[in-house]
Amino acid sequence: MMETEKISTDIWLKVMCSLMINAVLFGVGVITVLSVPALADLAKYLIPAVIVVSFMVTPLLCGFVARRMRIRNWSAEQWRQGDLISG
Repeated sequence: MMETEKISTDIWLKVMCSLMINAVLFGVGVITVLSVPALADLAKYLIPAVIVVSFMVTPLLCGFVARRMRIRNWSAEQWRQGDLISG
């Protein structure tokens, strides 16, 4: 029988966060491009740029958000105060 390697919880959190963060960044970018008339004329160039930028920014934000999702990374005082993400 083959043993499968288990993926760590940190990797799963980063993957799940990156999917959601990428979707939000892409959505905000596309809505901005399509709702501003001056940008809508250039949509065929700007939408691919939005895709590239969202893929480039996602790992930066993903590491920050996924780290805060682990309860072991919060001290008791930080847990009571919250932060920018958790409120």
